[in-house]
Amino acid sequence: MMATSEASRPACGPRLAPLLAVFLLLAGCAAAPLPRDHATALPPWEVAETRLGGWAAEQAEAHPGQSGLALLANGKDAFAVRGLLAARAERRLDIQTYLMGDGLTTWALLARVLDAAERGVEVRLLIDDIGAVGQGERLAALDSHPNLQVRVYHPLPVGRANLATRVLATLPVLSRHHRRMHNKLWIADNALAIAGGRNLGDEYYSAGEPRNFADLDLLALGPVVTPLSMSFDLYWNHGLAQPVGRYHRVAPGTWRTQREEFAARLAEEHDSDYFSSLRQRHEERERNRLVDALHWGRAEALWDPPGKLARRGRPALAETMAGQLWARVAPEARLSLVSAYFVPTAEGSRLLQGLAESGVEVEVVTNSLEATDVPVVHGAYMPYRRALLESGVALFELRAEHDNGEGAGIGVPGTSASALHIKALAVDDDTIFVGSPNADPRSVWWNSEVGVLAKSESLVREFRELVEVGASPAQSYRVTLDDEGRLGWETRHDDEVVHLSREPGGPWRHANAWLSRLLRLERWL
Repeated sequence: MMATSEASRPACGPRLAPLLAVFLLLAGCAAAPLPRDHATALPPWEVAETRLGGWAAEQAEAHPGQSGLALLANGKDAFAVRGLLAARAERRLDIQTYLMGDGLTTWALLARVLDAAERGVEVRLLIDDIGAVGQGERLAALDSHPNLQVRVYHPLPVGRANLATRVLATLPVLSRHHRRMHNKLWIADNALAIAGGRNLGDEYYSAGEPRNFADLDLLALGPVVTPLSMSFDLYWNHGLAQPVGRYHRVAPGTWRTQREEFAARLAEEHDSDYFSSLRQRHEERERNRLVDALHWGRAEALWDPPGKLARRGRPALAETMAGQLWARVAPEARLSLVSAYFVPTAEGSRLLQGLAESGVEVEVVTNSLEATDVPVVHGAYMPYRRALLESGVALFELRAEHDNGEGAGIGVPGTSASALHIKALAVDDDTIFVGSPNADPRSVWWNSEVGVLAKSESLVREFRELVEVGASPAQSYRVTLDDEGRLGWETRHDDEVVHLSREPGGPWRHANAWLSRLLRLERWL
C-alpha cells in the first residue's frame, strides 16, 4: 500500500478551504449522545403537601370545580409573581418559553431558578431552539446543575452560534424549521401556573430600552393547572424536545460560574430605579397576597399537539388549538380581540364582517405600523381594513408613544417606544381567553400555542377595562373610513383630537409593509 504524502494530495485543498470553513462555522458542536428521561407532573397528594399547593387548596375551598384566575397586565407585577413562585416552589418548577433575552430581568429570574434548584427543587426549562441561538453555553451551564434540566424544542444540530449561521443552516430545511414552539408557561409545584404572552426578556417586564411590550398573562390555580401541567409534560417528553447537552458541552459544575456572573451583574443594578421598584413590589406581594384579587370560574386549558411542528403541510383546523378555541366560542353580543399581530386572512375577515353585520359588536386592538416590531405582518393586515370597517368592525391601533404613564391600564409604562404583545379575546360578558397565539396564520397553522379559556364575568369586566384604556385616544389610533372610502387615523395629543390622513410610520416601515404584500407573505405570517 502506498503512503500518501502531503505532496501527493490533490491540489484542490485551497479551493475547498472556504467551503470547509463555512461548514465548520455552521456545525458548531455535533449532537452528542446523552440520556433523555421522561418525567411527569407531581401527583395530587404531593402537590397538596407543598406550601403553594396548600395555599391554592385553601383559596379554592369555597369554589368547588372552579379555578382561581388573575390578570397580570403590569410588567413589573408579572416579573414579581414569577420571582415569588420560583422562590416559594418546593418540589417542581416548569418553565416553557419561546425566547430568552440577555438582560437584567432574565438574569434575575434565572438566578431565582438556580436558587430553587439549590434548595432541591426539580427545575425543567423548555425553550424553543430559536430562543437558544447564541445562548448554548449559558443554557448548558444551567443544565450542569444536578436539579436543573434544559431542553431545546425542534432543534437544528448546526448553525447554533448566532442568528446569521442559524438562518444559513435553516434554508435547506425551511419547510420544516420555520415552525416553532411559541408556548409560554411558568408552573410552580403543579399548584399555580402562569400562561400568556410573555417570554423571558426585559421588554416583557417594563425594563426594556428603548422599547417595551404591553403584554398580558393569566395566573391560575385550581383544576385548570392539571391540564396545563399535562401540556408541559407532553412537550417535555416529545421527541422534538432534546437535552441541550447534546449540542453544547460544558464542564460539570459550570452553573456555579453562571450563578456568580448573575450575582455580579445584578449587583451593578442593585440601586437602579427599576430594581428599587421591583423590590418594593416583591415585598408587597410577599407580605400580602400573591395577587390583589382572584376571579373564580370554570376554566379549560387549550394547546396544540406537540407533534404539530413535525407534520407535513397544514393540519386540519379541528386539530389545532385555534380550531378548538373557535369551536367553543359563539359571540352573540360582543367580541373584543386584542392581538399583537393581526392577519385575519380573507376567511377570517369574512367571519368578522358577518358577526358585525349580524349585530355583534366587534372591536379589534392591534399594533399600528409605527409601533409594531414586525412591519411585514402589518402589511398583510392592511388590505382587510376597509372591508372590516365597512361592515362595522371597530379597529384600534396602538401608538408607539402615548400619554399614559406607569398607571396605564394596559400595562405600557411611560412614553417610551412601546408595542402591543397581548394575545387575548373576550366573548360577550362571561368568556375570556388568554394565551400565546396571535390572530394570524402562523399561530393557526404553523406554530404551537397554549392558553386558557375561562367563564368569569368579573374577569371579563377587568379585561374590558384594560381594552377600553388601550383603545382610548390617549394610547391608540382609531382607524376611520370617510364617505369616499379613504382611511384615516384619529387620536389625541395634548388633549386635542388629531385626524391623520396618512398612516403613521416612517419610510422604512412603509417599505416593509409594501414588500410583504408584493411577495404575498400572508400565509407564512
